[in-house]
Formats: sequence, C-alpha cells, structure tokens
Amino acid sequence: MQFEKKSISIVIPNYNGRKLLEEYLPYTLTAIKNAGVDHEIIVVDDASTDESVGFLKTAYPQVKLLVNPQNKGFSYSCNQGINKARCELILLLNSDVKLTPDYFEHQWKYFSADDTFGVMGRIIDMEGDHIQDAARVPKLNGLKLKTDYFYYTTEPNDRLYTFYLSGANALINAEKLKSIGGFYEIFSPFYCEDMELSIRAWKLNWKCYYEHQAVCRHQMSASTKNYKTARWVKTIYYRNRFYMHAIHLNGLALLGWFLQITFIDMLPKLLIGKWWLWGSYVNLIKNRDEIKVYKKKVSTLLKTNNSHTSIFEVINKIRNAVKGKSVTRLKV
Repeated sequence: MQFEKKSISIVIPNYNGRKLLEEYLPYTLTAIKNAGVDHEIIVVDDASTDESVGFLKTAYPQVKLLVNPQNKGFSYSCNQGINKARCELILLLNSDVKLTPDYFEHQWKYFSADDTFGVMGRIIDMEGDHIQDAARVPKLNGLKLKTDYFYYTTEPNDRLYTFYLSGANALINAEKLKSIGGFYEIFSPFYCEDMELSIRAWKLNWKCYYEHQAVCRHQMSASTKNYKTARWVKTIYYRNRFYMHAIHLNGLALLGWFLQITFIDMLPKLLIGKWWLWGSYVNLIKNRDEIKVYKKKVSTLLKTNNSHTSIFEVINKIRNAVKGKSVTRLKV
C-alpha cells in the first residue's frame, strides 16, 4: 500500500560537533535524497568553540545555518530550528546519529492518521546490531515515572506505541509540534525534554509511535561529553527528572511524589555519598516558580484542546496496547 509522502525539515542541534557533522551528515543527505521529498536541513549551532560553523559554511553551503550567540542547550537550539522549519514534518536529529539509506521509507504510513504526533526509529550501536533504544513502556515506581522495558515486533503491519520519542531521531508533525510550543527550555542544557514533550502530546490524545524497520546508528554519549564533568551531567539528569514530574503531577499525586523523593529516595542516597543529587533537589526547590509557569502552559494546552487526559491514563493506554501483541521485550 502506498502512503502519501510529506516534506521534511531536518533540524540538527550542534555543539562542538564538527567531527560528528563531517562523519554523519553525508548519511543524512543520502537518506533524505532517497526519500524523494521536498526538504531542508537546518543546523543550529549552539555557540560552538570548534570549527563547526566554518566547516558547514564551506562544505555544506546548502544547509541552513543558525548560530546561537550564547550556549543555550538542546531545547533552545531545537526550538530555533523548529520555528524556522517550513515543511510538513520535522525530523529532530542528533549530530551523532547515522541514518540508514532507507530510513524514511517505513514511516509515511503513520502520518496518514490525524492523531499522529510523531514516530521514532530503532536506534542501534554504531557497530553491530545491539539495540540502544526501541519502543518504551512506562511504569510507576510509587509515584515516580520510569521506563519499564523496551519492546519491538518484526510484524511489519503492526503499529507500536512508545511512551516517548527520542530527541535523537524523532519525526514529528510540524503543525502539532509548533502548536504545543516545541521543547520546554527549563530542561536546558539537555535530558528529559523529549520525554516531557511526548507526555504533552499524549495528554492531548496524540499518538507517538515506534517503527522497527526505520534504523539509525548512534555514537553513545558523543553529544554530551563536551559538557563539564560526569557528576555535573548526573545532577542535570536528575534535576530534569524532578522538573518533569513536578510539571505533570498534580494534587495529592504531586504531594505524594515529593514526599517519596525526599524521604524514600534522596536521603538514603545522600547517606551513601551521592551528594550530586542534593544539587538536583535544590534546583527543584529554587526554581518552583518557573515550574509553575510551565504547569500553567500545560493546563492551558489541555483546556484549549478540550482534553482531560492525565498522565496515569496515558500510562494505562500504552501498557494496555501491548497486551496480546507478539513482541520482544528488552531490558532498559
């Protein structure tokens, strides 16, 4: 069955990734050329200090280059590209991802449905076929939201939900993405912004899918290793997970989660020396007014779209959709 193809804007955030662009951008060009659609490639440079900008201007003059005057992080950079994108679909693509030649071939079918938000492909190692990322099934650990397991099927006609689209290779309906404001920049410089974006979409009753036949390769940690220390990265990761819960939980659930992370999770970890978590917790408290702003944005989106879907309903919907399917499960 033939599905209508759509134009694609490819948005690539970049920070000191000159070598990554040199190595992997040619594969992106091949994949989009093979797709045979109107397209554009937008690279948003986040105030790199290497030769990224000069390299792109010289080697790829056809690429639309946006340059941040200051380092703003992943969410801000992606939003700059999203705002400039002119096509029907937007592919959010990390600079350390290598697309296969037929990457787009199996994704058109999802956008024939009006309620599709986006689709992501299978992410495997740069060498070999080890799966780094597939469809995700969520679960609650108390009131903490986590990924239960990855899963996939080799049945080509089956459509699998994923809890969230990886920001490394998410193909998204451009109109929907812009209408909900892109990524929330409270998560800058990185981590959890793709999960939060997808939660917003699900709460508006839009669907996120995983396509196992769309394959890309990923160089692990290549895009985050340029940032400070491993301890600092951990602090940002847990801070952003705190932010995500604080934005999407309400009422007694929010109170219960806060008590859980304070007395059950954090204090024991501090006692065994995981002091970097304290920085995450302090940021949660310190930035509560900014969090309220984003909670208000989510509330307004739900009212505007006449949706009352909660995060708990989203979890149940995805978990129930897996029941009865012949799938392969992978540990997170």
